[in-house]
Amino acid sequence: MSTPPFFEGDSQCATVMVRRSSTSGESTGSYRRITRRRALSAIGATATATMAGCLDGGGGGDGDGGTDTTTDGGGGNGTTDGMEGTTAGTTVTGPEGTVRIGVVQPLSGDLSYYGQSAIWGFASGLAYKTDTDPIPEVTTGEHVVEAGDVTYELEVRDTELNPDTAQERATQLVDQDDVDILFGPTSSGAAERIISTVVRPSGTPIMVGPAASTSITSEAEYCGDMVFRASENTAMDARSGGTYAADNTDISTVFLMGADYSFGRSVVSNYKSVLQEKDIEIVGERYVPQGHEDFDGLFQNAQDAGADAVVGGFTVATLPAFMTTAANYDMRIFGGFATQITNGIVGDVLKNLLGEPLTAQKIKDAKIGPFTTRYHWNQYDNSINDEFVQMHTETYGLVPDLFASGVFTGASAIVQAVNESGSTGGADIANQIQGMAVTDTPKGENGYLFQGYNNQARSEMTVAYPVPTSDEWAENWGASIMPESPPTARVSSDFTTIPADSDMMNCSL
Repeated sequence: MSTPPFFEGDSQCATVMVRRSSTSGESTGSYRRITRRRALSAIGATATATMAGCLDGGGGGDGDGGTDTTTDGGGGNGTTDGMEGTTAGTTVTGPEGTVRIGVVQPLSGDLSYYGQSAIWGFASGLAYKTDTDPIPEVTTGEHVVEAGDVTYELEVRDTELNPDTAQERATQLVDQDDVDILFGPTSSGAAERIISTVVRPSGTPIMVGPAASTSITSEAEYCGDMVFRASENTAMDARSGGTYAADNTDISTVFLMGADYSFGRSVVSNYKSVLQEKDIEIVGERYVPQGHEDFDGLFQNAQDAGADAVVGGFTVATLPAFMTTAANYDMRIFGGFATQITNGIVGDVLKNLLGEPLTAQKIKDAKIGPFTTRYHWNQYDNSINDEFVQMHTETYGLVPDLFASGVFTGASAIVQAVNESGSTGGADIANQIQGMAVTDTPKGENGYLFQGYNNQARSEMTVAYPVPTSDEWAENWGASIMPESPPTARVSSDFTTIPADSDMMNCSL
């Protein structure tokens, strides 16, 4: 079956992209050291030309993982589906003062890696934009980044992955610590609680991330002028991966499974909407508690219902048991790529089930994938991502993970807003971010655009099959499988988020 026009393939056309060579070195944790970009500027950069393939799609991709310039308003000047772009030539220089950012992420418990990796990505975005080094250690308390006449103070608090604790910490940050803007959390339930009980009553802006429930930026109960999200959400997974699977695989019937809370229900509802639009029959829909282990009965139900494929809306607490059972049934499994932790567990499951050596062909033959990737380090080839991957790996010992691009972009947008507005005030920062095309992102220059109707940034997504981790990345990835590179398909940002006129969009700013 041919690829639909909004999927950017890897060999349809080519553009030339110039990438600076990079230097290596250890991070010392000093924000006043000679940084990588200063060193490059001093000694001169060696340019290397690389080729990136794309499918024209009627407008032509930018070849470096960025968005379609003819429909996204590439430089931030266009408007599409109620979106607003920033106006060229309006940059205000010379901001002075302090921006206090209240960070609410889980830093303890079984999923502390989620919070750590989110802060690593955010700190890397802040470092890239301020020409400093990333915060070397993620701990609770205050972390200071000096950038000329502007000081960025990060007040980090541990939510313990608990909505009650998240609300308490966010309230303290606003009422007692006088932060200008909030960043976080990981849990969608915690994000919704903070928006309802802290952001709205106080008028404090929040850059949500990596919490992924669609409702945060699609339901009137939560969306608002002060609620922003650069991080990708479950609708973006469904709209890209679901459409690709419907148009490029042999599925005609799908059984939906999800964790019984906001994330799982958001995954299921969005896949259901997308698949039904593509005339795929939904033959069942089931929810289970987080940590559910016995999936045999559900897969038997799916098989009895005649399902060709199963979608699983689960995170690390439940996904391993789901995948272990899935391998025993002749159904295609698709959904979204997960973090390094889950990839490690799923990779071990696949090795046990499919035998060693694990190969890409064995995985494809087992009908595992393809999966949507919100971001992984090897999906985008551009100078910003190159530097991001290098600084992140040098500082934290791991390549950037699933959440990294969205939270990097959230930090990048905040600094861009400060520089363009000339103000360090929270309200001024929020006003500037509305409709912003974010200049510096791991998906390329202007790779994210905040939609004017709901403050959700849209960006390109990729679709890829799992493959065994290559020797090049084994030391800094830590999982036995990774997304293939280049990806199977690229999905233009025009098609990844819910349009303003959709029945599923109940937000109008």
